[in-house]
Amino acid sequence: MSCEGCVGAVKRVLKSFDVDLKEIKVTVRGNVKPEVVLQTVSKTGKKTSFWDAEPETKEATA
Repeated sequence: MSCEGCVGAVKRVLKSFDVDLKEIKVTVRGNVKPEVVLQTVSKTGKKTSFWDAEPETKEATA
């Protein structure tokens, strides 16, 4: 995702999502199968791949 054109292409194929152009990421919300989302977005002709989940932070206890 590098431009508003890319965002438009994704908007046409997904319903509930957040786009972060700065991070070059799309986050899909809801009960979905990741592989289906990847295939759907791939059909736009845009480069598509999964990104690593951010590590969970554990609060330190004193």
